[in-house]
Amino acid sequence: MDVLRIGNASGFYGDRFDAVREMLTEGELDVLTGDYLAELTMLILGRDLLKDPNAGYAKTFLRQMEEGLGLAHERGVRIVTNAGGLNPAGLAEALSGLASRIGLPTRIAYVEGDRLPATDGVLTANAYLGGAGIAACLAAGADVVVTGRVTDAALVTGPAQWRFGWRPEDPDRHDKLAGAVVAGHVLECGTQATGGNYAFFREHDPRVLRRPGFPLAEIHADGSSVITKHPGTGGVVDLGTVTAQLLYETSGARYAGPDATARLDTVRLTQEGPDRVRIDGVRGEAPPPTLKAGLTRIGGFRNEVVFVLTGLDIEAKAQLVRDQVEDAFERTKSRPAEVRWELARTDRADAATEETASALLRLVVRDPAPEPVGRTLSGAAIELALASYPGFHVTAPPGKGAPYGVFETRHIPASDVPHTAVLPDGSRVTLPVPADTRELEPVDPPPLPEPLPEGPTRRVPLGLVAGARSGDKGGDANIGVWVRTDDAWRWLVHTLTVEKVRDLLPETAGLDVVRHVLPNLRAVNFVVTGLLGQGVASQARFDPQAKALGEWLRARDIDVPEELL
Repeated sequence: MDVLRIGNASGFYGDRFDAVREMLTEGELDVLTGDYLAELTMLILGRDLLKDPNAGYAKTFLRQMEEGLGLAHERGVRIVTNAGGLNPAGLAEALSGLASRIGLPTRIAYVEGDRLPATDGVLTANAYLGGAGIAACLAAGADVVVTGRVTDAALVTGPAQWRFGWRPEDPDRHDKLAGAVVAGHVLECGTQATGGNYAFFREHDPRVLRRPGFPLAEIHADGSSVITKHPGTGGVVDLGTVTAQLLYETSGARYAGPDATARLDTVRLTQEGPDRVRIDGVRGEAPPPTLKAGLTRIGGFRNEVVFVLTGLDIEAKAQLVRDQVEDAFERTKSRPAEVRWELARTDRADAATEETASALLRLVVRDPAPEPVGRTLSGAAIELALASYPGFHVTAPPGKGAPYGVFETRHIPASDVPHTAVLPDGSRVTLPVPADTRELEPVDPPPLPEPLPEGPTRRVPLGLVAGARSGDKGGDANIGVWVRTDDAWRWLVHTLTVEKVRDLLPETAGLDVVRHVLPNLRAVNFVVTGLLGQGVASQARFDPQAKALGEWLRARDIDVPEELL
């Protein structure tokens, strides 16, 4: 049976540096991918490009290739990465120079066309492309393919299209592509599929999770796959780790992309063996006629100071310093446009150490101009050093303040984006827009199972029976919650409603919360609109990417049937 082995060695810009070597030397691979781009990364690369027109790509990847190019060449592994960021041509040129210096005949291609005109204060604007350009580069003999902003799953759908020759006229093409999209979604965040950030981590030997290996997918010609990892590497691949990653940063049953729309409500997971989970049954639909576009811009200036409150009278100390800072703002007539206070009661009574006797009062300020968050804040805070609550000190002196970013999404016609593959010989191929498309529509709610019969309950944390994985999409957050038995599913789907989530997570008050039901995964997925303000770069809340939102939900007490405990 023809199998395409695709491994991933990076889930973000800054991931484990030696993962490239590990993935190239610890087992068999046909293609190695690396995902370096996130919403925040585009802003970082945009600011880099302002300083240096030759920058704009993930420099870490270039350093990894000093060894990685040779290892891949020896083993016949193709490399596909979105590390090109805002300048894929620049990274491709740098890689060509590197290959020449170390004497390798590496054929390098790149994909462009995702960058859109940036106007009206926009720093970066990029459309999310699919995998067709990657497939064209590989078909032309490329050993390394560099892209800019493509969907995370495109790093897998591109090589799959190339290897298996899926054609537009194939009647089941969308199903095959959707299967590759799902596999790509599982791989994209690296070790999150092999036990990283996993709700039930305590069920596994700590030594196994100390250094999880990176995942790989064995893709088959029908679009099905097996998620696994190299033998002997750390971590674990099981139904729970794969389910958790499937729920990460998704919304409804339709997971749309430029290659195909994958129906997450059709995904079947089977534990095939130790560290092997089969994904099959995925149904696909034609992609939407539009592409998602991500825009970043500088939203203003931000600063913060954290006051340490120790010992007795924590609330009174917090009120005193708040009053003093607010008074200083009033006297200077330059109060920041946004002032936010948050008291974290990390203190304990009769504490054995000074740190555990202390609470943290966090002040965050924002303004369109730098002065109110810079000199105004630092002056107000520093002048209180000898004039405020007993034991006054801060975790660090306030600085000058710094610009913060804003991320927003739009949708543009796919026909407006020149998806272009620049082949190893320098020739350029513009990929056609898919001829068949389908507008996204809500999926009819699935029938629910019968609820569990009434019986005795116990008030315990939700996390004793349910796992969760949460994340961000622009200013929105999602929380995927799943259980592992049919009886637990019968309880969860009738209990964890939108109203119950609002009750358990008071921060969602006043925000739009939508629930999506995924019976095959025994999961419910909640999308909370606007919880993260204007996206991670704006740092609107304590957990700006909602990474721990699911763990907060799991820690909340709820009445659980005793038979499930």
